Amino acid sequence: MPPEDAIRVAEEQGLDLVEVAPNGNPPVCRIMDYGKYLYQMKRKAHEARKHQKSVTVKEVKFRPNTDEHDYEFKKNHIVRFLRQGDKVKANVWFRGREIVHKDIGRNLIERLMEELEDYGFVENLPKMEGNNLVAIFAPKKEK
Repeated sequence: MPPEDAIRVAEEQGLDLVEVAPNGNPPVCRIMDYGKYLYQMKRKAHEARKHQKSVTVKEVKFRPNTDEHDYEFKKNHIVRFLRQGDKVKANVWFRGREIVHKDIGRNLIERLMEELEDYGFVENLPKMEGNNLVAIFAPKKEK
């Protein structure tokens, strides 16, 4: 139908003439309430955002000479974070001459990896970033 006739029909119905496919041959238009359409699209976008889960990264710091009780305490925090669905960045922080004994920090992280395999998996393997040995744990997906 010619555009003039389509505009007249839309005005008679109190609606808008909206171009849906401008690249078509001929261009495709639809008669609709454009304000209502925009409102519905905004609601759909809002609903989609509502169901998204944002992932947060919690950080737990260790030292190479962390005591056994402190280690267990921090490990329990990591378990709690993983159960809540958060990622955890385990950080072994070396100061001064402690950097010479990287193997102690690596053993600490490997022990942590073994003890946490029921709750999550290692997303990034341990690596040195400056004076820190860093590993990132992610929660296991529930079925």
